[in-house]
Amino acid sequence: MLTILVHRDGRTATADRVDPAWLAGGSAAVVWVDLSAPEAEEARLLSATFGFHDLAVEDALQVVHHPKAETYDGYLYVILHGIDFKASQHEFATHDADFFVGPTYLVTVTDGTSRTIPEVQALCLRNPRVMAEGPMALMHRIVDTMVDHYRPEVDKLEARIDELEDSVFEAAETRATNQEILDLKRDVASLRRIILPQRDILGRLGRREFPQVSEEVSYRFRDVYDHVVRISDEALLFHDRLAAILEAHLSNVSNRLNEVMKILTIFSAVFMPMTVLTGLYGMNVPLVHFPGGEPAQFWWILGIMAAAGAALLWLFRRWRWW
Repeated sequence: MLTILVHRDGRTATADRVDPAWLAGGSAAVVWVDLSAPEAEEARLLSATFGFHDLAVEDALQVVHHPKAETYDGYLYVILHGIDFKASQHEFATHDADFFVGPTYLVTVTDGTSRTIPEVQALCLRNPRVMAEGPMALMHRIVDTMVDHYRPEVDKLEARIDELEDSVFEAAETRATNQEILDLKRDVASLRRIILPQRDILGRLGRREFPQVSEEVSYRFRDVYDHVVRISDEALLFHDRLAAILEAHLSNVSNRLNEVMKILTIFSAVFMPMTVLTGLYGMNVPLVHFPGGEPAQFWWILGIMAAAGAALLWLFRRWRWW
């Protein structure tokens, strides 16, 4: 889908075509052309109307591409990623946003799933001053909104880690808890894989490595860069927290296993003398003659076994083994 916004004479409105006069260096108009999931006819605008380099056009039309920033003759080409956290799939889905920034125009290419582009388009139509600041400032507005959308997604992940951290010692299903921890580690790894390359690109924009970035706009990009750095630091913290949670969980499981083994060992020790006595007297050998004759031997042996078991339990309790 092709959407064209043009700012002229203090007003911002939509247009159905791109006037070549708007793209001239001395033009007073500011044009924003957005291609959302472009068809082949719409994609030809990139090379036929704007004259972008073939390699840049090829990259822009790819579904997913690594973030980067390159300067061509008269314009800047930047690739950044929007994110959408899919908890059921345990991944941060990426949405490419390609930017072509020239003296009087901004061209964006997305896959049609971006939440940011429609929001900024509506803002431009409500507030003409947004596009009046120029194409690079408009790009900053879009990137800033994209990064703002990161925060709710990161908060969702943090909330899940908090819940897991609170319940790790109460989990009844060891296998399920292990799987949940590993799934969250995969989520965090996905977040870091997305955020780190974009941090580098925004850092370059904030340092004014490109002539298209003015000093005023570079300050704005530095602010966005700070937000991305904070998210990057949080992702590293999430990774460390999950490692600690996994270690605590495994330690907890080991402690529970030790408790079970202790109880089983105590029972084995209690029944050991009983087993010896029943084994000896089960041989029908008259080793000891108890008062009351042969009919009373069963009750004597039973009493001795009970006394031995009780004595062992008393010793274990006194030694604090149980």
